[in-house]
Amino acid sequence: MSRLADNIEAIQLGTVTELLEHASDTLNDPDTPPEDLRVLMKELTGALRDVLRVATSRGRLLAVSEEPHHF
Repeated sequence: MSRLADNIEAIQLGTVTELLEHASDTLNDPDTPPEDLRVLMKELTGALRDVLRVATSRGRLLAVSEEPHHF
């Protein structure tokens, strides 16, 4: 299961990398129409949501793995 999660996270990171490049290009173009900016914001919001979900999940896993073990 963790391998599947790692693969999904790798795909998400690749997507976010491409999206950041696209965002930079779009924002640097003074002729970008407002509708394109709106679409970009929706895409960025979705990507941030995915990253937050991964970070939260990893944080929970780290918190569980750092709990002291009582033998």
